[in-house]
Amino acid sequence: MTLIESIIAIAILSVICVVFLEGLVVSSKGTLESDEQATAESVARCQMEWVQGLTYVDNAIQYSPKNLEIFNDYVGYSANISAEPLHSPEDGIQKVTITVFRNSNRVMSIEGYKRR
Repeated sequence: MTLIESIIAIAILSVICVVFLEGLVVSSKGTLESDEQATAESVARCQMEWVQGLTYVDNAIQYSPKNLEIFNDYVGYSANISAEPLHSPEDGIQKVTITVFRNSNRVMSIEGYKRR
């Protein structure tokens, strides 16, 4: 009788351990995604501030991004900065789109405006 009880107890503990480990895997995936989104947002805001400080170029279609290699937190991240005039003919306001990539995979993009 005690052998059967021991086997049942071990089976119940095994099921509990599997459920617990599954929960750990799901929560660590969520943490990694959240960290990636927060870092990408930081990169995007950094790039937007960079663009705001650059000289306005009439009819620009893109601006060169700030070098992120100097920041250890942004390893693997890159940004593409595109611009387009808000009105035609150009009146000194451009819509700027920052797209952030991590290891060549698009993570997020933000939009802002640059003026002369």
